[in-house]
Amino acid sequence: MTARRPGRKPLRLRAFGVVAVVGMLFLSGCTASGQPQPTIAAGASPGISGQGASASVPLETSQTSTKSPVYWLGRARDGIYLYREFRDASGNENPVAKALRLMMSVKPLDQNLFTPWQAPKKLAASISGRNVITVDVSSDAFNSSVDEQTAQLAVQQLVYTATAAAASAGVIDTGQPVQVMLLVDGRTDQLAFNRVQLGQLMQRDPSMVAPMWIIDPQAGATSAHGQLAVYGRTTTPGQQVFWQVSRAEVKGEKAVPLASGHVDAAGAGPTQGQFRFSVNLPEGKYVLRIFPSDPGTGDTSASAWDSKDVTVGP
Repeated sequence: MTARRPGRKPLRLRAFGVVAVVGMLFLSGCTASGQPQPTIAAGASPGISGQGASASVPLETSQTSTKSPVYWLGRARDGIYLYREFRDASGNENPVAKALRLMMSVKPLDQNLFTPWQAPKKLAASISGRNVITVDVSSDAFNSSVDEQTAQLAVQQLVYTATAAAASAGVIDTGQPVQVMLLVDGRTDQLAFNRVQLGQLMQRDPSMVAPMWIIDPQAGATSAHGQLAVYGRTTTPGQQVFWQVSRAEVKGEKAVPLASGHVDAAGAGPTQGQFRFSVNLPEGKYVLRIFPSDPGTGDTSASAWDSKDVTVGP
């Protein structure tokens, strides 16, 4: 890093609330994999083949934490993409239902993120022995008026969150393709947000996740001992990641970075695509931004792939 200063063994979830009917259904209508695009063609399927998804956006790893991985929609650079947070979770629901309920019922920690989903009256999830996650939600979850692109992203938001929660809890075989079937009031022939045709098995579409994002710290977090430690991921292994840290109280063109630098994301192995760096800072509030190229010292907020408001303590 160059800087300058100015799994567990899969378990079986007990099915509840729905009967797994997906065994007779087959994956169809998949979109093509490739580089992230800012828009989605009308009528495109929210599914994707497993090969591209596993290569570009690996599943989360099993963890002992009680926090649930939740994906949100966020505007960045040239379009809207999916970003992830880890959220405190409580209750007796299984890990998938718990994460999805958070996705549909709470606000993101990061004010730059959002969700079109609404809190549903009914929500259930189950996992079959064939690595198929079945989600059954009541129709009131779709009580938002959104355009075609946002509807497509919202469906993938559910796919990403469901598969992330299952992988994080160690209840699926992450070495095999993971598919999601979304039911609405027990039916497979519904339209999500009156725009996206359901009724097919879906997998992660790597073109919809942000090409670069900050995993830790999360928005609003506090780092102690005068040091900001950053952990993130890109979907391009070996990519160079540029970063800047500016005072939070200074906005716009006057936001000259207090510290900046770049680091290479891992190119291979279990940490492929991940990057880490740390910077010593005085006590205070800051904005951390990451970029795919050297941003210079101007007003760069519009070209950042991700940003986080953070506090550095003594």
